[in-house]
Amino acid sequence: MAFRWKNTLKESDVTDEALFLNRRQLMGGAAAGLGLAAAGRAASAEEALTPNSWEDITQYNNFYEFGTGKSDPATYADELTTTPWTVAIDGMVDRPGEYAFEDIMKAMTTEERIYRFRCVEAWSMVIPWNGFELADLLDFAGVQDSAKYVRFETLYRPSEFRGQRSGWIDWPYVEGLRMDEAMHPLTLMATGIYGRDMPNQNGAPIRLVVPWKYGFKSIKSIVRITLTDEEPVNTWQQLQPSEYGFYANVNPEVDHPRWSQATERVIGGGLFSPRIPTLMFNGYEEEVASLYEGMDLTVQF
Repeated sequence: MAFRWKNTLKESDVTDEALFLNRRQLMGGAAAGLGLAAAGRAASAEEALTPNSWEDITQYNNFYEFGTGKSDPATYADELTTTPWTVAIDGMVDRPGEYAFEDIMKAMTTEERIYRFRCVEAWSMVIPWNGFELADLLDFAGVQDSAKYVRFETLYRPSEFRGQRSGWIDWPYVEGLRMDEAMHPLTLMATGIYGRDMPNQNGAPIRLVVPWKYGFKSIKSIVRITLTDEEPVNTWQQLQPSEYGFYANVNPEVDHPRWSQATERVIGGGLFSPRIPTLMFNGYEEEVASLYEGMDLTVQF
């Protein structure tokens, strides 16, 4: 794969958040790439094209390495050191190695993707990510034909991740994708939000984003990517396999054992945040449904 150099000018260098939002709203139904096009079909134009505020996105999220509260990641994020950072790519690849984050960024072309985000806890946001397709990184490493799955691993550093000092999770956090999911053009390695570098509390410096799956699949602060021929056991599947499966596709027809998945609470509306119907595959059905033809999604959830 030839090296492709990213643009150095960020959207935040020329456009503040308010103007960014106004520009997005004025675009109406115009699609800005696959993510925006899919989002436009997923909900009304206002819901699809109006990202949540920086405050919503960075102050309300799950990142159990920092703690179990929604505000814990933002509260303790300064404790995480992200420089230097390397990502090991190993397993069934032609060019395994420890890749410096800076070198990855030089080799990849980043772009903006506005995606709907749906948590398994039945709340949702719209987030303007910056990043590059996972497929490009895997091509760069040289995926071997025998590889069937991709396993991801989060940084393990209890001295900075206070949540890792507890034993309720077998750290480090692990996630996985089937190869066709990993190579899908919607699957993103995100390195920023609103054109800014990824905040620590949202998974700095690099995280996965798979918009048609529940949010826990989008593993944060990645330090290892392993190509394998065996299906990885992801962390939540290991903790509670009756509640969290390997695929974790957004599906309003398959309830969580302890709550309905038919609707979701939209973050950003205060005490009166509206609930809206949840869409199959989070609104990306047209793009990804073919990946699961012939599967029973009530069993392979």
